[in-house]
Amino acid sequence: MDFQAKCIQYLGEVTGTSRAGNPWRKKEWVVETFGQYPKKVKIQCFGEKSALMNIEPGRNYNFAVDLESHEYNGRWYTEVSVYRVEEMTNDPSMGGGFNHQQPQAPVGQPYGNNQAPYPGNETFVSESDSSDEDLPF
Repeated sequence: MDFQAKCIQYLGEVTGTSRAGNPWRKKEWVVETFGQYPKKVKIQCFGEKSALMNIEPGRNYNFAVDLESHEYNGRWYTEVSVYRVEEMTNDPSMGGGFNHQQPQAPVGQPYGNNQAPYPGNETFVSESDSSDEDLPF
């Protein structure tokens, strides 16, 4: 899963030892997504990749993450693990980033007779095919 966000806080590095006696480490950050309703998300990078992640507060990034939940003592916990990060070169508030608009009909040519409303969707009823005789009532 990919998303864009601004890093707002570095939480530091956490280290420990596994049950098998192997050392581990992870870095954690808090990021805030863009949009009308921004969300704050704690992300992490686990293992050797954490040394390579240079995420700085105040900068905008494209994150590629894996989501995973696990159960511990009857409670569920979700982790957002970063596996790739790229610093954004444009400001998302100025129109950068992804474009999630619906396809629009060309001006002066509304959807109708021989044109599907969305590319790849060939199931439609044209105005010439409809008649009052086909109505179920």
